Amino acid sequence: VQLQACGGGLVQAGGSLRLSCVASGRTSSSFTMGWFRQAPGKQRELVATIRSGGSTMYADSVMGRFTISRDNAKNTVHLQMSSLKPEDTAVYYCNIEGPYEYKFWGQGTLVTVSS
Repeated sequence: VQLQACGGGLVQAGGSLRLSCVASGRTSSSFTMGWFRQAPGKQRELVATIRSGGSTMYADSVMGRFTISRDNAKNTVHLQMSSLKPEDTAVYYCNIEGPYEYKFWGQGTLVTVSS
């Protein structure tokens, strides 16, 4: 399984970015997909997840600013980020989880928010 993420970059505070991640290989649209992030010197943390049926979960810190969505036909997950803050600066990783030990990570994409 491979996860290819794109869409990171440099943006000013208050701006927006859209991250996308495509899963390929032995995957399934029935698996949960999500986004995590890791800021310098900090542990990786959950940003948002979305189940195959569309139910979502968000970290409190991004609630109301970020929106996760998916296209099951294309095994793709998106993260629309708005009202970005400097504290959102991190490497963002997409993730897919299935049954048993099925868990894979993308390579990460850097998001930098300048003040």
